[in-house]
Amino acid sequence: MLFGAHCSGGIKGALDRAIEIGADSVQLFAQSPRMWRFPEHAEEDLARFRDRRAEAGIGAVLVHALYLCNLASPDAVVYAKSVATMQATVDAACAIEADGVVFHVGSHLGRGLEAGLERAVPALRGALERSSDTTWLLVENSAGAGGTIGRSIDELATIVDALDRHPRLGVCLDSCHLFVSGVDVGEPKAVRTVLAELDARIGLDRLRALHVNDAAAPLGSNRDRHANVLEGKLGERIGAFLAHKAVQRLPALMETPGPDGHGPDAAEMQKLRDLHARWTKKRR
Repeated sequence: MLFGAHCSGGIKGALDRAIEIGADSVQLFAQSPRMWRFPEHAEEDLARFRDRRAEAGIGAVLVHALYLCNLASPDAVVYAKSVATMQATVDAACAIEADGVVFHVGSHLGRGLEAGLERAVPALRGALERSSDTTWLLVENSAGAGGTIGRSIDELATIVDALDRHPRLGVCLDSCHLFVSGVDVGEPKAVRTVLAELDARIGLDRLRALHVNDAAAPLGSNRDRHANVLEGKLGERIGAFLAHKAVQRLPALMETPGPDGHGPDAAEMQKLRDLHARWTKKRR
């Protein structure tokens, strides 16, 4: 597996942080996560990223789209900003030769899944047109109550089908989001079941990344609260999510607060590797 983490610093600094903590893969934001404005990235910064990745041998790079984006929003202003930001994110990800753009569809805000997809599908078609053979779009399963889209494999499959199973559309599975949506990924049987459903409805070839986050909220609570690996409701059992043979070559990235609230450090990376080793040994 390509063990890694979401690292701060954006295109200028996230890669250096990943190297510092001993990661095999990295996820980053291409803009400030707190504002809509998308920066103009200098060509020298993009080139340095590509060169530095090659030198360090970082196996996978993911760019996470802005959390403010809601591609299903009925609000014209929010929708327009979301579409423009998504397109800019894909462009930046392609420029650094990232392996994927991870995104959440958003929320239909009570109008229903069909109404939400009427907004989201055209937006995603436009983003997919800007993707490349090496930079896919990866829809992530969501947590949260109400109108959040993508909380189940069935909803993810509906999105993939609505986009005519585009050849550059993949999936990222988040352990915390599955858990708080009622799937106990601390149980090997539940992991087998969810991956079998994904294979039947979408195809395991489209599963391109894992987010390995423990949950600070209870099973089925629909509350998206990440905890450091081994420190949440899943604890040691989160190893079941890592041990299935079908996910062994994927990037496995933590989106956790780390020991000081500034993200995972080298010790957290080692915890993840040790956890994986324990559970793959059990599988054998």
